Amino acid sequence: MGSGFSATFSDNNNKPPASSTLQGLGDLPENCLAMVLEQLDPPEICNLALVNQAFHRASCADLLWVSKLPENYGVLIKKLLMLHEDDGCFGKKDLYSRLCCPVRISNGTKEVWIEKRNGGICMLVSWKGMTITGIRDRRYWAHVSTLQSRFHTIAYLKQIWWLEVEGDVDFNFPRGNYSVYFRLYLGKPFGTHIQQHQVHGWTTSPVSFKFSVSSGQHAMTQQFLNEQNKWICYHVGDFHVNDSHTSTKIKFSMTQIDCTHQKGGLSLDSVLICPTKINTYDLV
Repeated sequence: MGSGFSATFSDNNNKPPASSTLQGLGDLPENCLAMVLEQLDPPEICNLALVNQAFHRASCADLLWVSKLPENYGVLIKKLLMLHEDDGCFGKKDLYSRLCCPVRISNGTKEVWIEKRNGGICMLVSWKGMTITGIRDRRYWAHVSTLQSRFHTIAYLKQIWWLEVEGDVDFNFPRGNYSVYFRLYLGKPFGTHIQQHQVHGWTTSPVSFKFSVSSGQHAMTQQFLNEQNKWICYHVGDFHVNDSHTSTKIKFSMTQIDCTHQKGGLSLDSVLICPTKINTYDLV
């Protein structure tokens, strides 16, 4: 890797001039190294910081990490970390690292973090932060503890005539494109201590997924649920945020209100909002 940076000029006898010295990566100016590192994603930067002291110092430069942080990071650190941008207590690399760690808000029903590779904000909304028809009636729903959820709990639908799940978020999402998903499991998740109920009613009528954004954007999709025994993030749609410093309000729902038949055997974990084109299986 260092051969391109360590070449020296020589005469015909392959002897370096008396005034020259061998140069390696550690002799490059830190601002040049920082310009190179700026083209990489954060995990790659952290790996190169191990090369030598020069790379390590360049990898800690505030100017480098400002380009990686969301443009409204001042708002985010105040809301999520209870820090102020002008406190000067932490470098920009430290702020990025702290924002990559999930932070619980809204009484623990929402989790927010930065996706470490592209710096995009992700949000996960637990079923406990939603309004669900009949959720307190144990004839219809069971509240199940499991490590298969980031919130360590899911809602398991035994059977019901009228399925209606609604929720909302109000957050300063950085400018960019985002996608909305419902994370569901058709059947009884492995390792959960609940009575098995027959999966039924999901191929008779489709489930309607919707969301609307305060900017006027909205989307709706209808899907039959037929893939059993695995967690699936059902894509509802995409939206765009133009202003990072204005709060974005999102309302979302999942309904199946065809009362000609019952439906059951469905596990509900959460709603995921994340930058578009990110692999959801790496997030939840």
